[in-house]
Amino acid sequence: MVVSVLEEMRIRSLGVIDDAVVELSPGFTAVTGETGAGKTMVVTSLGLLLGGRADPALVRIGAKSAVVEGRISVSPDAPAALRAEEAGAELDEGTLLISRTVSAEGRSRAHLGGRSVPVGMLAELADELVAVHGQTDQQGLLRPARQREALDRYAGDAVSGPHAKYAAAYRRLRAVSAGLDELTTRARERAQEADLLRFGLDEVAAVEPRAGEDIELAAEAERLGHAEALASAASVAHAALAGNPEDPEVVDATTLVAGAGRALDAVRSHDPALAALADRIGEISILLGDVSGELAGYADNLDADPLRLAAVEERRAALTQLTRKYGENIAAVLAWAEQGAARLTELDGDDDRIGELTAERDALRDELSGLAQALTDARTEAAARFAEAVTEELASLAMPHARVSFAIRQTEDPDGVEVGGRPVAYGPYGVDEVELLLAPHPGAPPRPIAKGASGGELSRVMLAVEVVFAGTDPVPTYLFDEVDAGVGGKAAVEIGRRLAKLAKSAQVVVVTHLPQVAAFADRQLLVEKTNDGTVTRSGVTVLEGEDRVRELSRMLAGQENSETARAHAEELLATARADG
Repeated sequence: MVVSVLEEMRIRSLGVIDDAVVELSPGFTAVTGETGAGKTMVVTSLGLLLGGRADPALVRIGAKSAVVEGRISVSPDAPAALRAEEAGAELDEGTLLISRTVSAEGRSRAHLGGRSVPVGMLAELADELVAVHGQTDQQGLLRPARQREALDRYAGDAVSGPHAKYAAAYRRLRAVSAGLDELTTRARERAQEADLLRFGLDEVAAVEPRAGEDIELAAEAERLGHAEALASAASVAHAALAGNPEDPEVVDATTLVAGAGRALDAVRSHDPALAALADRIGEISILLGDVSGELAGYADNLDADPLRLAAVEERRAALTQLTRKYGENIAAVLAWAEQGAARLTELDGDDDRIGELTAERDALRDELSGLAQALTDARTEAAARFAEAVTEELASLAMPHARVSFAIRQTEDPDGVEVGGRPVAYGPYGVDEVELLLAPHPGAPPRPIAKGASGGELSRVMLAVEVVFAGTDPVPTYLFDEVDAGVGGKAAVEIGRRLAKLAKSAQVVVVTHLPQVAAFADRQLLVEKTNDGTVTRSGVTVLEGEDRVRELSRMLAGQENSETARAHAEELLATARADG
């Protein structure tokens, strides 16, 4: 069941297109037109909507930016719809709106469901929504890595399950090996670091600093260094408050305050306000007595011992040696010592750690060997089924004698993991080198498709692969650009038939120059330029009835009104309707 349909694209200021709307529908849609009319811009536009690279050269000359807007009908429970909603996009009655703007300066913006999103978000949705195939995609199929991806995609859970376990073990092995290499290759540096730490920790331990000791000693040194001045000041202050026995004529503050209190006490009963003031003078008198007593005690207890001052300064010098090297104060020195002790324990345990990591690495390599073998077995089994299915499809694409197969190989590597009794190179996807082989006719040896397939054959192999995928891992929409390159005659008719078959389970849009392919479409769109060389809204039209026969005639013979071409076009349409 098709869970999404690309309903419409509006393209503005992109290449030769000034402002055009491409209306699409479920089933098979063929896009045709003269060479250079802008058909490929349909593929380019969809590529931009799906997070493709923004090329400012695509912006029409004289325009500030190119804009592509798309409307896709999506089932609410489809993965693409759920992912879009997670990103904050809003679906309008099952319709998802996507837009992409590319400025002439190269800046690019993307919107999804009315919300501005990173361009990468569109690319994330692409795998769920549309499979785009053009000439570059055919070239991509020539790369072994893409061929392995295709095989793994076809195999599904049979490969993805073992690969998930393999990938987890591979990542852990990489981490363990990196840690082991770091320990062994930096052994000298780590030993030197340990020696420096021991020296520093010994220095700190010899001094035995206490938290806050530097602050306490600084205060004591300040006090001892000014003992005489402090004692003199305390004595003068005490005499001012409590009187000086050596000079009884000087009136002290305590005596004066006491006199003031007695004066008010004599009349306090006559006025509550004056009584309150008398109470406050009483409080002052008590306070003066307390301060006076403390000043006397301070002066008596002040230690002016020069020996104690020397001891304090000596201790401060020892602490300063530590703060010069290990921290701005004693608190920082103690923190460094704590961290250094932990680091030294770690470094001293290197030998034990190396032993542990070595044992874990060897165990992981053994585990990886078994998982790699399971992955190879799963791929080998899937490859046989995949090759047989693609071969059957090729028979329906006018390649009845062609056979497709897979070569699954491993490369010996003395530093690799053991698989099948020999050490082989390994990577994040296993130990297998996967290559798609094609034998185009009986007696021809299977050769890599990069060497053994012509352009037309490669187009048909790619289409066969997608038809097979449609039965196992369907994509809602397929867009093919020149999938029929290098093909003609009967092979073109068969490509049209297979595209029509694919359209029964998915939306298929094909940019084609072959009438044999276009005739099988459920709907045909014509892209035409105006006299000034641009494509406008009126330049993308749906062809029906006589208009479609006329366009197929042009594609067949280059002459719209040729009776022979018209008869052939009508015959093609009749054949396509009969197949449907």
